[in-house]
Amino acid sequence: MLAYTYTWLVLVLIPVAWAQPYPIPPTCYSKVLTMAKEITRRAEDIKRDPYTYRCTAHLPDLYIDVHNACVMSTMNSYLSELGNLRERRCTNRNVHTLDGLIRQLYIIISQKCHGDLVFTSNNCAALQRRRWTG
Repeated sequence: MLAYTYTWLVLVLIPVAWAQPYPIPPTCYSKVLTMAKEITRRAEDIKRDPYTYRCTAHLPDLYIDVHNACVMSTMNSYLSELGNLRERRCTNRNVHTLDGLIRQLYIIISQKCHGDLVFTSNNCAALQRRRWTG
């Protein structure tokens, strides 16, 4: 009877624990995937924003695929292009936030998740023309 009570208690508490937002800290890999989606979305947003589209129109489309071996050089190039934006309207908070997120992801991939990621492709052009659909 005691085993039945414990089994019932576990079956009731496990779904409750899973329903909590982030009961277990995200893995390095899941953090990188989440940040990649966020960066890709923000890069598209600053190019569509009526306030910044004129000064960011020349920027390449940015698609962060953490499985592509060219992701580090692509992020470096994009950071360089963001740093070269000189118009006042392109020094707003959205552009600075994107710059900070890319820098954070670069550090996480190169230092924190070193060895956790597997690069399955090496196609640098794909990171500039593909749009994130996820």
